[in-house]
Amino acid sequence: MSVLVYSESEKNSFKKSSYEAVSYGKSLADKMGVELICVTFNCSNSQKLKNFGADKIFNIESQNSQEFTCKVYSTLLLKVIETENVSTVILSSSADSKYLGAYLAGYTYGSYISNVVELPESINPFIVKRSCFTNKAFSSTELKGDLKIISISSNSYGIFEKEGKGSQEEFKVDEIETNHKVTNIEKQSGSVTIADADIVVSAGRGLKGPENWKMIEELAGLLGAATACSKPVSDMGWRPHSEHVGQTGKPVSSNLYIAIGISGAIQHLAGINSSKVKVVINSDPEAPFFKAADYGVVGDAFEVIPRLIQELKAKV
Repeated sequence: MSVLVYSESEKNSFKKSSYEAVSYGKSLADKMGVELICVTFNCSNSQKLKNFGADKIFNIESQNSQEFTCKVYSTLLLKVIETENVSTVILSSSADSKYLGAYLAGYTYGSYISNVVELPESINPFIVKRSCFTNKAFSSTELKGDLKIISISSNSYGIFEKEGKGSQEEFKVDEIETNHKVTNIEKQSGSVTIADADIVVSAGRGLKGPENWKMIEELAGLLGAATACSKPVSDMGWRPHSEHVGQTGKPVSSNLYIAIGISGAIQHLAGINSSKVKVVINSDPEAPFFKAADYGVVGDAFEVIPRLIQELKAKV
């Protein structure tokens, strides 16, 4: 028996969520007394996973796995699952991983659960704690399938270095026939992505226009944060859709989420509820966001943000 982690990478670099998934997988493998297997695709830096607990590493290289398609990736992962007698699969909370989780569960009649926030309460029966109701509550769920597939919530477990055996294994595969073809990929620009950011600085219609985003970008740069926006802002074309966070956009699980000029519609709050600390800056003291925030500043963003930038620069 073994635990398998699918470790996502991009341009030979692992995402923060990948290291978190491996850290979780290592703790679970130790608890079960089995080895931890990590699978990557077309990544020459896969040996880095050894530092976070990988005992065995498969870097699968094939021509039609250069870009993610669920059929190809799931088919190749299934070959490893069957060959290595895998009992539990650990995935991150990315859209690609959730797509894989559902496919793998359907194909194997396994049990799939998302938004897991802790190690299993028990192994037999296999019970995990997960967030639910847009992160307003938790539930304990038992997985009964022979193959258990877990998608862990971002920023819920943490990243821990614990050296594994790190054996680099070769896994030969045949090319997978598929009718799917990736024709275009739209990527968010900037040095910090929303998914990997510890801090997110987000703004809404209170900024009054796209020309005022310079101060948001400057604040984010000083904090080493990612920039984000509300749905109306992306709909109006002020900011790219890749920055739209909320229930209908990208979910955010940062350590710190700063909302500037965002009223706090329920759809927006549903997408950022799992962030650990939420700060709101808004001139309207009745804005719904204040009820969900840990800290609030009632004030004009055009006065508060320049002052905040000034204070941060003085600390550098």
